[in-house]
Amino acid sequence: MLFTELGLSDAILRAISEHGYTTPTPIQAQSIPAVLNGGDLLAGAQTGTGKTASFTLPILQRLSTSTSRNHAHGRPIRALILTPTRELAAQVEESVVTYGKYTKLTSAAMFGGVNINPQIKMLHKGVDILVATPGRLLDHMQQGNIDLKHVEILVLDEADRMLDMGFIRDIKKVLAALPKQRQNLLFSATFSDEIKALADGLLNSPAMIEVARRNATVDIINQKIHPVDRNRKHPLLSHLIKTNNWSQVLVFTRTKHGANKLVTQLEADGISSMAIHGNKSQGARTKALSEFKDGKLQALIATDIAARGIDIDQLPHVVNYDLPNVPEDYVHRIGRTGRAGASGEAVSLVCVDEHIMLRDIERLIKQQLPREVIAGFEPDPNAVAQPIQMRSQGRGGNGGRGGNAPRKPSTSGPRGNGGGNGNGHSGNRSKPNSGSPARSGANTSSRSSSRSR
Repeated sequence: MLFTELGLSDAILRAISEHGYTTPTPIQAQSIPAVLNGGDLLAGAQTGTGKTASFTLPILQRLSTSTSRNHAHGRPIRALILTPTRELAAQVEESVVTYGKYTKLTSAAMFGGVNINPQIKMLHKGVDILVATPGRLLDHMQQGNIDLKHVEILVLDEADRMLDMGFIRDIKKVLAALPKQRQNLLFSATFSDEIKALADGLLNSPAMIEVARRNATVDIINQKIHPVDRNRKHPLLSHLIKTNNWSQVLVFTRTKHGANKLVTQLEADGISSMAIHGNKSQGARTKALSEFKDGKLQALIATDIAARGIDIDQLPHVVNYDLPNVPEDYVHRIGRTGRAGASGEAVSLVCVDEHIMLRDIERLIKQQLPREVIAGFEPDPNAVAQPIQMRSQGRGGNGGRGGNAPRKPSTSGPRGNGGGNGNGHSGNRSKPNSGSPARSGANTSSRSSSRSR
């Protein structure tokens, strides 16, 4: 199947073609016709599948070929896309900009962590498509800055992560402000009982699409475990980066303090690195993501929430410096690599403290991961497990709402959005991949600014 067979306008096809895409990914091939039909949609898709373009393309098509209802105060918001993080919001809005280049539709991203006044001015001018994190959107609703009564299409992107981050009350407040007659699209990497309950209350006889097995890990990702003592993880990571000449590696830590400490250690080893987490300002997070994407940083150290919006094409290496305490997060983490048909490597440095976590992960993904002991870093067979310090949970886990970086084009359908960062407003842009609309991931601070809550 080709993009030209999906019922998209010449203006949208031109933008897709300019980025080298001709063939949609499976989620795009199924979702685009479903959204164009006008009905509700429940879609299960992991990151790296081209998810973002699977809803931005048909939304652009629907809005550009229909007239908006009359509005006394100018251009009304016709499509609302909610994302869990700033980075993801920016990435999704970038996808809208990329593929809507030759349409007359306007868009904006809105998230916390930046000045709210430019966002207020933008709302007064009017936009067709608004991408927002729940907290910042509520800020504007409470201040009377925004009118959602003309929304025709609602998207909940990465709904599972929004629920994990405690946004369900915010989402319900937003839903109450929307017109009852609208199209609803819900995208989630997993279909938990909570997601099913949300879908039952939100969606009306939805089409259902699931392109990947629940909690499946991508087959083309080479996964391995390096057993190591807890106090030898940093030397082992430096050894791997240097001996394997890794030029770009995304490293996950369990805590914000651990991320900062590891940056200091790697910098002392001559490895350029920066951290992103909830305690970092939006500007610092944007800078780190931009430099990592541009190849100026060898290592980007991230916590789970902060990394949720990261979507970088052909990211070759992901390292679990600390295993996640939630097994599903392992799937999300390693999904940052092995995208759009490219191969990737996911390495986990596992000490005796994490054996139970590893067992739970292997049960979830239904496979035993290969172990490889690195010479010179053999773990002590007599080591005793110690309690693990967990990161704070819930809405404030990683600080303000969101933050993420841009992606590059890849080889299959337009990529959508990857993960996102943190508890909060996020901004991320998505660009097409080589072959079909790709992902993106830049921060849209110029388009949207606001404070974090």
